[in-house]
Amino acid sequence: MTLRLPRTIRLDPSDTLVFAHAAEPGEWAVTGSFLFLDADPAALAGKERAAFRAGFAGVASLGFSTLVVVTDATPAEFEEAVETLARHIHARFGAPDMDAARGAAREEVAFAASLCDHPAGTLLALHRTVEDGEVRERFRTLRARDENAPGADRLHAHTRPFLVVETDEPEESVDLLGLMETKR
Repeated sequence: MTLRLPRTIRLDPSDTLVFAHAAEPGEWAVTGSFLFLDADPAALAGKERAAFRAGFAGVASLGFSTLVVVTDATPAEFEEAVETLARHIHARFGAPDMDAARGAAREEVAFAASLCDHPAGTLLALHRTVEDGEVRERFRTLRARDENAPGADRLHAHTRPFLVVETDEPEESVDLLGLMETKR
């Protein structure tokens, strides 16, 4: 079985504008919910709220990324991600020792790996909420469009190269015309 891990990706500069600290492209990533353990999600605003709602955490920087890409990894890269995250958990979050930090980091990286049961190159997006006092994470899976599929929109394929193919969220819709009319 191939080992896969999520890696941060930046398709445009928006992460540098949306988050107070954006992850660098190419970092191994985890969901990063532990970064909000002491936060009151209802009190978060602005860039912190954006990070809570939609940010994966880059393992090296603990910066945020809106998207991650499923990437083949070696066991050594898995262990490197664990060790890097463990150093953060020990130094910044007060783990009593490196063994405890490694245990916590291994759980985070293993959970991130469990999200990667898709082909390499698949993009993942995260939506984090609080429901009944508990943090809930939902994931969307995006993959490259097949330009030759029946009914494919070849004219706009270059502007929308990805298609959401899986989600555990209820579908959302926005009535843009209705919003425009209420502003008049």
